[in-house]
Amino acid sequence: MGQVRIIGGIHRSRILKFKDGVNGLRPTPDRVRETLFNWLGQDLIGKTCLDLFAGSGALGFEALSRNAKWVTLVEKDNAVIKDLRRNQEILAMSNIEITNSNGINYLERLPKGFDVIFLDPPYQSDLLSKSLDIISKTDVLSNSGVVYIEYQTRPNLDGYDIIKESKAGNVGYMLITPIRK
Repeated sequence: MGQVRIIGGIHRSRILKFKDGVNGLRPTPDRVRETLFNWLGQDLIGKTCLDLFAGSGALGFEALSRNAKWVTLVEKDNAVIKDLRRNQEILAMSNIEITNSNGINYLERLPKGFDVIFLDPPYQSDLLSKSLDIISKTDVLSNSGVVYIEYQTRPNLDGYDIIKESKAGNVGYMLITPIRK
């Protein structure tokens, strides 16, 4: 069983458990999450968040621990969904929706108005580029919203402004926002 620790907020130090060996599942490391939430501000009160390729749910649960108003976790793997629901139950979080869906299919249904979108799909896929393309052409993100991306190969960011950027080993990550016309 794998595990990741919530690093801040009301559930600080609580452990999220998930099955090891699920294809492509790699939780965002503590130090990267710490940097990300420093960028976002430690308190996400009133923010709605979308963790599109949720995996362990580390980013979404971290956002909830830091007072996000609502978090939607989207994951297509049934075994991973069970772990997400178990962790939700253990943490007694009610302001969360766990959706069993392909991330691209979810975006194509055109949900609206998220303040923060976390994109950390499997690195060897084209899901990051596809997601960024959909987000830039729709109202999935609120007018003041930001997108967090994590990647091994930097995606094409035409149509986006970079707010913050860093690297940890061979993984890059950044906070971006669509260029508003």
